[in-house]
Amino acid sequence: MSRPAKLLKLPAVTAYLVAGIIIGPFCLGRLGIEGLGFPSIEAVNALKIISDVALGFIAFSIGNEFRLSQLKHTGRQATIIGILQAVITTLVVDGVLIAFSLATGWISVPVAIVLGAIASATAPAATLMVVKQYKAKGPLTDLLLPVVALDDAVGLVIFAVSFGVAKAVAGGGAINVISVVVNPLIEIVASLVLGAVMGWIFTFTEKFYRSNSKRLSISITYVLLTVAISMLKFEFGDVHIGFSPLLVCMMLGTIFCNLCDFSEELMERADKWTAPLFILFFVLSGAELDFAVFGSVSVIIAGVLYILARSAGKYFGAFGSSMIAGSSPTIKKYLGVTLLPQAGVALGMSLQAEGALGADGVLIRNIVLFGVLIYELIGPMLTKIALTKAGDIVPDGASSARVHNDQRNKDRHGQEKVK
Repeated sequence: MSRPAKLLKLPAVTAYLVAGIIIGPFCLGRLGIEGLGFPSIEAVNALKIISDVALGFIAFSIGNEFRLSQLKHTGRQATIIGILQAVITTLVVDGVLIAFSLATGWISVPVAIVLGAIASATAPAATLMVVKQYKAKGPLTDLLLPVVALDDAVGLVIFAVSFGVAKAVAGGGAINVISVVVNPLIEIVASLVLGAVMGWIFTFTEKFYRSNSKRLSISITYVLLTVAISMLKFEFGDVHIGFSPLLVCMMLGTIFCNLCDFSEELMERADKWTAPLFILFFVLSGAELDFAVFGSVSVIIAGVLYILARSAGKYFGAFGSSMIAGSSPTIKKYLGVTLLPQAGVALGMSLQAEGALGADGVLIRNIVLFGVLIYELIGPMLTKIALTKAGDIVPDGASSARVHNDQRNKDRHGQEKVK
C-alpha cells in the first residue's frame, strides 16, 4: 500500500491505515473467509500489546526532543503553546457543541463537555512518523514534537476536570474534588517520577556494556519494562493511582538523552529496530476504525461539527498562543495544521466515558471514532503539507536505501581509482 501512496504523494502512515481498514473486520474480515483479514474487533484487540509497546517507543523517541540544550531555545515557546492551544481547543469545541445541544437536543450537555476535553488530545504517533519518513528538520519541527508531548499531559488534566463536571451535570450531584483534581495530578506526577527513576536506572545499567548490540538490547528491554510497569494501577478509597504510559516513556527518554553521552546514537539504532513495529501499530489502528458510525445521522452531524470545531480550535489556538510566545510567522501559520491528527489517547478517553456515562458514553465513543477515522486518514497528509510549506521538508526528502548504496559504491569506486 505504501507504493501507491508514494505515487499519490501521500505519507506512508496513510497507506498503513488504509491497509488496516482493508484487512479489518469491517472489510475483508466481513467476508467470513478463514485466514483472510480479522474476523472480529476482538481479534484486533487481542493484539493490543503491540499497540501499547509501539506507543511506548514513540513516546521514548519524543523524549529525545527534550534535551536541555534544545529546550533553551524552544522550551518557553513549547510550554506556552502546548498549554494554551489545548485549552483554547477545548473551549471552542465546548462552545460549539453546547450550542448545538441546546438548539437541537440531539446530544446532551455532558456529552458536549466531554467531547470538548477529548478534542484537546493530539496523536503523537502519526506526527512522528511523518517527521521521520521525510526527515523533517527546522524551527517548526523542533517546536512541534515538544508541543505534541506536552499536549498529552495537558489533555489528561482537562479531561479529568471536564469528565468530573460532566458526571456531576448528568447525575445532578456535586463535583467530586478527588476525581476532578487530585487523581489527574497524581497520575501526571507519578508518571513523571516513574519515568525519571526508570531513566536513571537505564542510564546506570547501560554503562556496564560496550557492545553496540548489547546496548541496543538494553534500550529495547528498558522501554518494554517501563511500558509494563506503567500499566500498574492502585486504589486507595476514592484515590486512584495510575500512570500514563505515554508520559512515563517520554520521561524515560528525556532523562536518558540528558544523562547519557551517546544517547542519540542509541536512539537512532532503536528507531531502525522499531520501524516494523510502528507499521503494525498503524495497521492495527486502521483495522479498529468502525464504519458502523456512518449509520447514524445524529452521529455524522455531531461528528462533522466536532471535527470542524476541533480543527478551528487547534489552528487558531496554536496561532494565538504562538503570537503570545513570540514565535516566527511560519510557526504561527503552520503549527496548528500539524496538531490535527488524533487517535490512541482520544480513543482511550472515549472508552472511559463509555464505561461511566451509559448511553451518553456510547454516543461519545461513536463521535470520537468518526473523528479519528477522518483525522487519521487526512491528518498525516496535512502535516506533511504544512511541514513542506514551512520549509522543514525538502521535496523528495524521503531517503532510499538503494540510492544511498549506489552513492556509497560510486564513492568507493572513485577512491579505488585514486589509489
